[in-house]
Amino acid sequence: MKIGSVLTLELKKAGMKTESYRCKIIEKSEHYLFIDYPINEKSKKTSFLPKGTVLKATFVDEKQHLYAFKTEIVAKVKLTVPGLAIKLPGDDLKRIQRREFVRVPAAVDIAIHSKDNAFPPIVTVTSDISGGGLSAILPQGINLDEQGPLDLWLTLDMQSGEYFYINTMAELVFTNKASTLHTASLKFINIQKEDQHKIVRYSFEKQREARKKELSV
Repeated sequence: MKIGSVLTLELKKAGMKTESYRCKIIEKSEHYLFIDYPINEKSKKTSFLPKGTVLKATFVDEKQHLYAFKTEIVAKVKLTVPGLAIKLPGDDLKRIQRREFVRVPAAVDIAIHSKDNAFPPIVTVTSDISGGGLSAILPQGINLDEQGPLDLWLTLDMQSGEYFYINTMAELVFTNKASTLHTASLKFINIQKEDQHKIVRYSFEKQREARKKELSV
């Protein structure tokens, strides 16, 4: 974690509801991280979380590895900007394995645009998604043979009720026409870390949903 790194903070509330916040590291010391005031990802408003609030923090490093740790707000601070001091992770810092690149079944609304206007925008849904890419269902009669970069727009519907709108570039890996359902496998290009982090979170949620359904059968 470096100064300027983005953290996602998760706070569990009553009824197992989870609130998500975004902040940046503005300073570090031997025992604490100093962050700016978190922004609620749903309301987009600054949140004033009280001292003693326990949070789960996650961040993505320069190599696109995802890490998670538990932390706690210990004080309000005033550095170059007002902020909060939170505990540095100890032995509980965990690297989340690269499961973000294991695609999970999910129907995400998606629009595919050609940068060169080679075809009209394709509005469809995904059949699966991960932090590294996705498979998009191609409408009947639509062929996707674009060799250049594609402009993608995604809408992620999170369990918390939040909606994330993501715009990123992708390249076509291959199309699958082996069955009645035609799909295009797309790989993200130069995706923003914050956006990839949100897709990873969404993928984890879908994995948890699938496991709960299996256990309830």
